[in-house]
Amino acid sequence: MASLASTLEKLTRGNKRTEKIRRYIVVESIYQNSGQIAPLDEIVKLKEKYLFRVILEESHSFGVLGKSGRGLAEHYGVPIDKIDIITAGMGNALATDGGFCTGSARVVDHQRLSSAGYVFSASLPPYLASAAVSAVNYLEENPSVLANLRSNVALLHTGLSDTPGLEISSHVLSPIVFLKLKKSTGSLATDLDLLETIAEQVLKEDSVFIVASKRSTLDRCKLPVGIRLFVSAGHTESDISKACSSLKRISASVLSDHV
Repeated sequence: MASLASTLEKLTRGNKRTEKIRRYIVVESIYQNSGQIAPLDEIVKLKEKYLFRVILEESHSFGVLGKSGRGLAEHYGVPIDKIDIITAGMGNALATDGGFCTGSARVVDHQRLSSAGYVFSASLPPYLASAAVSAVNYLEENPSVLANLRSNVALLHTGLSDTPGLEISSHVLSPIVFLKLKKSTGSLATDLDLLETIAEQVLKEDSVFIVASKRSTLDRCKLPVGIRLFVSAGHTESDISKACSSLKRISASVLSDHV
């Protein structure tokens, strides 16, 4: 947060148009490459201090965080009108395609008139829109789904907490569970080779699909490479137990010289 505050300070210092500045803080609610949760409450304070706007991307938190699954704002108790624009893909929690963008009536009207969406995008087919509506209704009518997801996330975190050579670095509530090497070899390429070997063997021997997370050349913040798992409400306790056992066994073998 200190880095963000410093950046906002530099952008606004001496700017005569500060009160009319049209700039946004773009926030990913649950970071896909780390499983960490953005500190929205602190970001909103900075937004108000420096007169910026906030765009919140909730593809991984919609249907996950908050008492009723409404996302990061509900999780932190931040009034929804403090967020200028919320976007999310519907392929995760809603198991359909497409995405949505929402905000105040004024923001939405401006976007509809100015973004030329009819030129640069296609309308969502009715059957996918209907599927999304049905999924939202199902989540509202079946709060046990959210409870099952949180139970599975906790179960996976507990099961992987003592994985040889690896440690969990993701947030305890995140359905994206990220593990990094406890001790780096000092070489990014070697670290990645070890993690990819683990992922390949887990898939080959136990049919458990995990992903070795790579760095993007576009990332300014150089996060460590690691192994990424996704857990859903549909996984059974047996599924999670199998994944944990497999990953711990293979990690112990592959990282035997690095533990």
